Amino acid sequence: MKSKNEWMQSVYAPATQKFPERKYNFKNLSDMEPEPIYTADDLKDWDAERDLGYPGEYPYTRGVQPSVYRGKLWTMRMFAGFGSAEQTNERFHALLRAGQTGLSTAFDLPTLMGYDSDHPFSKGEVGKCGVAVSSLADMEILFRGIDPTQVTTSMTINSPANAIWAMYIANAQKQGKDLGQVGGTIQNDILKEFIAQKEFIYPPAPSVKLVIDTFEWGPRIVPKWNFISVSGYHIREAGATGVQELAFTLADGFHYVEKALERGLDIDEFAPRISFFWDIHNDFFEEIAKLRAARRIWARQMRHHYGAKNPKSWMLRTHSQTAGVSLPAQQPLNNIARVAIQALAAVLGGTQSLHTDAFDEALALPTEEAATIALRTQQIIAYETGVAGVVDPLAGSYYVEKLTNDIEAAAMGYIEQIRAMGGVEAGIDSGFFQLEMAEAAYRYQREVETKNRVVVGVNDFVQDAVEVPIQLIDPQVERVQEARLAQVRRERDPERVRAAIDALRDTAVTGANSMPAFLECAHAYVTLGEQMDILKTVYGEYVEPAVV
Repeated sequence: MKSKNEWMQSVYAPATQKFPERKYNFKNLSDMEPEPIYTADDLKDWDAERDLGYPGEYPYTRGVQPSVYRGKLWTMRMFAGFGSAEQTNERFHALLRAGQTGLSTAFDLPTLMGYDSDHPFSKGEVGKCGVAVSSLADMEILFRGIDPTQVTTSMTINSPANAIWAMYIANAQKQGKDLGQVGGTIQNDILKEFIAQKEFIYPPAPSVKLVIDTFEWGPRIVPKWNFISVSGYHIREAGATGVQELAFTLADGFHYVEKALERGLDIDEFAPRISFFWDIHNDFFEEIAKLRAARRIWARQMRHHYGAKNPKSWMLRTHSQTAGVSLPAQQPLNNIARVAIQALAAVLGGTQSLHTDAFDEALALPTEEAATIALRTQQIIAYETGVAGVVDPLAGSYYVEKLTNDIEAAAMGYIEQIRAMGGVEAGIDSGFFQLEMAEAAYRYQREVETKNRVVVGVNDFVQDAVEVPIQLIDPQVERVQEARLAQVRRERDPERVRAAIDALRDTAVTGANSMPAFLECAHAYVTLGEQMDILKTVYGEYVEPAVV
């Protein structure tokens, strides 16, 4: 059999004389250019036992469970939240009736920033990009009729994560549920806020301290809960490449591990409850290889660098979401095809949980019809395509294995660079992440503007604008929230409120674990804004320095 080079010279080169290669940018979104063909020659140093293994076995390249989707399909978890708690509760029930198997909660901007709905800064934003939650009263309505021991819930919240999680737990307690059976995920990844999304309140050090409080408290009180979802999604949406997303996210995860170890926590107690969240973009094979490389890097680092002994600590468990940033407002129905391709990549990459974006992502929060189509996309992949019947069907592909190796190597190069500069917090202070992502985003935008990268319907194959129905938020939501908050403040026990706030302040001053105090604040109906404000008096507020 010819070698690859012999074939390229004797067959491919003459063929391209007759039919030249297209003038097309073949590079993937991480600026890696694939070769025309891959063979065993590209995997000379590849060892199947060392680098691939079997599903459910170290280094988990092929998946963290032996049977993957033959045993249990991925959780179909649509991101939902808008307006009032009543409106989102209705959407939750509609999605569950449509066959969704897990809930994922979007909060509005005031909640994400730790403001009550009646704060002056909240004006005009209440319920706009998610549901408004200011106290346990909202949480009780939001999950009315939903059993927290039967349906897992993911909550996308970061700076106020401890307080919002405490409200969810308090609601489960008021329902009389066994916390040992309550499952779900709180995003709680504050480092990526400083890197990308910018929804921070306190400086990095106390913010990370609050995260590690959940590492310490969660496994003992709510053992089925994932107390963090280390999130590459927002890093990618902010302009990072796939390799940068992988590297920066894993570096964040390792930073949390190191801070937990500094506190004296047992790595094999907290590590099995760490989860991850990835953005699945348009380059099909890059995204599949990214997920495979992520599992392998995490397994090797946790086992050999950090010394974890429990195989569950080596397993990178993940939720994925199709790339909202890839879905343009132009010709929005084309986004149904983009989402289907991205979702298929996530499944072939072995995700455990998946959210598919609605086609109207760039226009507004999804209508119920758009959200249902996005869910049906997952169901068609699961039940009609056959891809869920074979575990890691792309294993052994020369291209996929070589790309997995290349992405792993590139990501590890970034991780070692971050370690050399003193870690993630040092990288935040120096502006390293911001500059790296800005350069990548600029390169991509230039490619689009010069048509060196085609985006169908945006810079090629364009047509007149297409109107689609969009979800509008009733301004009345703001008044509903203000009235509910006023009622909460009238009816709660002022002495219990005062004592709960004082106890929360004390945890900030002394450095004690804050979760018991947050839980008491929830039961006392202390509002989210009141809790965040009292911590500001101790921690201060973070102002991002300018990067030149």
